[in-house]
Amino acid sequence: MNFFYRAPYQSDTTRFVAELKAKDPALEAKQRHGRELLWDKAIDRRAQSEQREAGVAQKPYVYQTDSQQA
Repeated sequence: MNFFYRAPYQSDTTRFVAELKAKDPALEAKQRHGRELLWDKAIDRRAQSEQREAGVAQKPYVYQTDSQQA
């Protein structure tokens, strides 16, 4: 064995995640399923464009009232 050999460093967090995955092998599949529920959604492009077209343009200064004072 090499005298200068050191084991590769692993942080506490890395070790914790590795132990967690070793205890529950289905953990990654559960994570993917949760991601699919919240993030991986099909986008309806037509509805998205209709919503964008239906929007009202914002005034340059939103706090200005419509009445003109002289």
